[in-house]
Amino acid sequence: MIHWTEAGEASSARWRSERGAAPPKRVVIADDSMAADTAYRLACEGTGLLWRGDFQNARLLLQAMARRVDKPAKPKRTKRHKAGESDTVAEAPAPVFPEAFHLHRQAQAQRARVLGMVLIPFDADYSIPLRRAPDAKKACAEAWGPAKDSTGGSVASLRELMGFISAHEWRRKGVAIPALGEDGPHNRVHPHYGVFSPVRGEYIDLVAQAPVPDGIADLVAFDIGTGTGVLAAVLALRSGVQRVVATDQDPRALACARDNLKRLGFPQVEVREANLFPEGKANIIACNPPWLPARPGSPLEHAVYDEDSRMLLGFLNGLAAHLEPKGEGWLILSDIAEHLGLRTRDSLLAAIDAAGLKVVGRLDAQPHHPKVSDVTDALHAARAAEVTSLWRLAAK
Repeated sequence: MIHWTEAGEASSARWRSERGAAPPKRVVIADDSMAADTAYRLACEGTGLLWRGDFQNARLLLQAMARRVDKPAKPKRTKRHKAGESDTVAEAPAPVFPEAFHLHRQAQAQRARVLGMVLIPFDADYSIPLRRAPDAKKACAEAWGPAKDSTGGSVASLRELMGFISAHEWRRKGVAIPALGEDGPHNRVHPHYGVFSPVRGEYIDLVAQAPVPDGIADLVAFDIGTGTGVLAAVLALRSGVQRVVATDQDPRALACARDNLKRLGFPQVEVREANLFPEGKANIIACNPPWLPARPGSPLEHAVYDEDSRMLLGFLNGLAAHLEPKGEGWLILSDIAEHLGLRTRDSLLAAIDAAGLKVVGRLDAQPHHPKVSDVTDALHAARAAEVTSLWRLAAK
């Protein structure tokens, strides 16, 4: 529950936070009269701002606060050495990883905490009792589940609500997957809220291009950690693949994969709840684990961060026991962790060897997402050098 005082009376409501944040201990009422500097100061102090004004003005306030959070530090200038000479700007030192990565994550977490202090009330049916508020009932239901409680309202951060609305639009429009065919209704994957969206297509193309094992009829494939189900769909299109089993242990991912595979028309793909491997063996076992061996900062970050490389090592250590003779495991992995100083190539190869596996081939692809060319990004040096690979692994 979240508690506050309004008009001299104590009030409370259910607190909702998809990122697992605790409710602010101190809450003040805010409206259109609150200045952005005041709101920013209160938010930095950990005070929640429960909005009672115009919804669109709350959005503008959040944007103003974001500009204050993101304001770059002024560059240091060297001292003048002679009269009449202008100051020169000292060049920023090159980032040192992994320290720069950890500092970046700390800054992002602090940014989320501050911007998460602008709070929005919701009625029991997820309607928003504010002027000019959008109808976000469907977006909220996709994130929180059906509105079952008809007796009370709730409070959540405006920033999370904007995330719900954005995720709802991704789900409605879908993401075009060229590997599934020409653009149209049958090549689009619709990510659900909380399920990693396949917006980076290079790893999908690698699965579409990797050579399948020769001389085997009726190939069986596993897709470990299927997420949206996109790799299971691509595997089902590969020549000779007759059956695909896609696994995940996240309820949102399971529902998302089933929805997408039914929509795309792949009855030969079975979606099962499992921690990594299903029962049995397969000729192709694909896995695209989270690429960064670090602790997730919220439940939504589990698709990006693999603490202690648990999923990666779990896949490698269990792979040989689930491969048919002449079968291959396809590990899809970016090397960005290596450039960030979080993992070495030698440690990856040692883990493959220790699992009783050998590398029989590798396909590489350069990423093309916008951050590759964004020189203002704190991790640009690592992103610019990144390569995504499909490691073809076989039992020794």
